Amino acid sequence: MTVTAVSSLLSDEQRAVLALWTEVNASLSAYHKLVTSFGNAELAWCAKVEAWRQLGIHSTHLKRHEQPQQTQATIDTIQQALLDNKYGLLFADQSDYPPQLLDIYDPPPLLFYRGDKARLQQAQIAIVGSRKPTTHAQKITFDMAQYLAQAGYIITSGLAMGVDKRAHLGALAQVDAEYQGRTVGVMGTGIDVNYPNHHDKLFSQIIEQGGCIISELLPHTQPHKHTFPRRNRLVAGLSLATIVTEATIQSGSLITARLTSEQGKQVFAIPSHIDNNNAEGCHHLIREGATLIYHPQQVLEDINSQLGYQSRNYNSSDNAELNIEQENLSQSSHSINTDNISIAAVGHAPQSNLKSSSNAIVIPEHLTQVYEHLDWHGQDLDALLSTTNLTPPQLIGQLMELELLGVISVQGGRYLRV
Repeated sequence: MTVTAVSSLLSDEQRAVLALWTEVNASLSAYHKLVTSFGNAELAWCAKVEAWRQLGIHSTHLKRHEQPQQTQATIDTIQQALLDNKYGLLFADQSDYPPQLLDIYDPPPLLFYRGDKARLQQAQIAIVGSRKPTTHAQKITFDMAQYLAQAGYIITSGLAMGVDKRAHLGALAQVDAEYQGRTVGVMGTGIDVNYPNHHDKLFSQIIEQGGCIISELLPHTQPHKHTFPRRNRLVAGLSLATIVTEATIQSGSLITARLTSEQGKQVFAIPSHIDNNNAEGCHHLIREGATLIYHPQQVLEDINSQLGYQSRNYNSSDNAELNIEQENLSQSSHSINTDNISIAAVGHAPQSNLKSSSNAIVIPEHLTQVYEHLDWHGQDLDALLSTTNLTPPQLIGQLMELELLGVISVQGGRYLRV
């Protein structure tokens, strides 16, 4: 492939945007300062180094600007990758660039992507949280994502371990092909750098099932502590609202929640036990004004209301605990038909079949005492013997019955609710 043939892929203006983005090493502040000062990317890129210096541009950017041949080589490498379909590239002035990102304070001038870019045009809900969630939070996250994806929304998250991964997998867990691939992953690395490394399978699954993965960072960019807050602002910017399912007080998810709020969008948080340190961030968000939820239909009601929809038929006065189960969604015989929800024209979000409290498993009376002493953190046998005053044979027998009912599980010798 000759340089001339490769160069014909992008327009002069697009090459200038890419060149400028390369020379400032994806610095948003430097890029926007240059474009604002010179009028457009072409004029900024053609400007002399001294003109850049007078604007206070960082010395490392100036050094790259003094080496135009190296910049040209980088652009040609990227264009060759585009021709080889290794990834795609969207510019902010193109119609298929996600319009909601243009409303944030510092929109990226371009986005690299893999997968179906049409997902970026559809209505999205972000789900974020801890990298080390409890078993209960993993289940809630998966089921929330599956429910909302089946309702027609795209689930957006940051491809991290823990809650992010469960959110993506829940969105992908659709039996009906019409609802598969409803997820967008935002990377904190270059588009060709899979991070964490053991998430290769997740990346492939998202792309193969029709989802989309994006990055504003240049190819080969490695993970860094500064790249993930940047990713979080895109997760918030792409979405209509953000759900935090479980997070510590120091979690990066609270950055996403703050950015969501600053963008004038709604933040939802799922409560937990007050002694669950892993959920302290959620409790802080609720205290600061986030909307407490315990069922994904409540998210749909609020979002649909904001978008001018009619109220759904969910009974929000029912305060009994909801048993959110994956099998209820994947094995339900109730059919859900809905058109794809888009940014421009959104249809009514349908009711899904998340299990409600009215058909939750009823704990037999003789097992109630033991069940009430269990929580989602887990209790060992010694603690349960002390609190229930049962004999060991009685306690073990009742725990086995509860396990057979599917309402508790055993992990590392500790018994906990599911």
